[in-house]
Amino acid sequence: MSYTHTKIWTVDKNKKTLPSDPSIVEAADYIKRGEVVAFPTETVYGLGADASSREAVNKIFAAKGRPGDNPLIVHIADYPHLDNLNVQVDDVERRLMEAFWPGPLTIVLHGIFPVSANVTAGLDTLAVRMPDHPVALALIKASGKALAAPSANLSGRPSPTKASHVTFDLDRRIAGVVDGGETGYGLESTVVEWKDGVCWILRPGGVTKEQIEKLLPDTPVRNEAGSSQEAPKSPGTKYRHYAPDTPLFLIEESRIMNEVRRARKQGKKTGVLSSSESYKDLAEEADFCLDMGSVHTPEVFSSRLYSALREADEHRLDVLFCPVFEETEMGAALMNRLKKAAEEPAAE
Repeated sequence: MSYTHTKIWTVDKNKKTLPSDPSIVEAADYIKRGEVVAFPTETVYGLGADASSREAVNKIFAAKGRPGDNPLIVHIADYPHLDNLNVQVDDVERRLMEAFWPGPLTIVLHGIFPVSANVTAGLDTLAVRMPDHPVALALIKASGKALAAPSANLSGRPSPTKASHVTFDLDRRIAGVVDGGETGYGLESTVVEWKDGVCWILRPGGVTKEQIEKLLPDTPVRNEAGSSQEAPKSPGTKYRHYAPDTPLFLIEESRIMNEVRRARKQGKKTGVLSSSESYKDLAEEADFCLDMGSVHTPEVFSSRLYSALREADEHRLDVLFCPVFEETEMGAALMNRLKKAAEEPAAE
């Protein structure tokens, strides 16, 4: 579906009367009419539609070019919304909600859901989260709908952390964008499923494995490595995602300088997503270099990642280098996204 233009609503996320803000009310009316509207969350911008409407949800898949077997996360604003979804919630899932909602945690739940089948990709589970962003919560409440909402980008591209990223990918492909400023975490939510006495992490994100283990000290918490042949229960687990147009290579930081010099000798235009510790030296050698924060603060690197990948593409580089991180705390989510975005696994 094509639109003559994509409407932009600019709102102040700090405004106390957001639910009654004319821009929020108008954007919510678009959703009620079955349109698709992008909006900010604390993770990335989401592409929202009425989860109960098959036609509205189909517009999400069409706008993104998203595979139909890739389920969508349903976003809610409060617990009555959750009750309306008719999901089964046991003690462990309730504890996760109480600890991390609203926030960057998606929980895969069982039940008989009043949502369109294309939201769940035909599965008997539903992925649900309550975002921690005033604009997202106001829009959901104003629409009166639970919103199916993947990231608001073309499928496979880096997720959007600014409204301008959304319009770059989806201008005239969606009805509108609520511009509430830049997002916070910069990476998508953690997705978990409580099954067979284990809390499975289907996708790492803003809530870390260590945080979940602290909350559930007597419960096994494990990372699930799903098969590429299986129907995914969570977005971001089966297909290549988050990829820039520029070939991205992950290598140990101590080797980046040599790789940059080697590539330049081959006539290649080089870029680096650098730690603060190495930035000064690498910026003198590479054609393009961004200071992404300290190697010891992967959460800062994470918050800047998708924007940096998009900026790198603007420079039409031949190659982009990025350091690898220890896969603990937020480093696990960061490396998950980097590996999916990279041209090949981390170099030996």
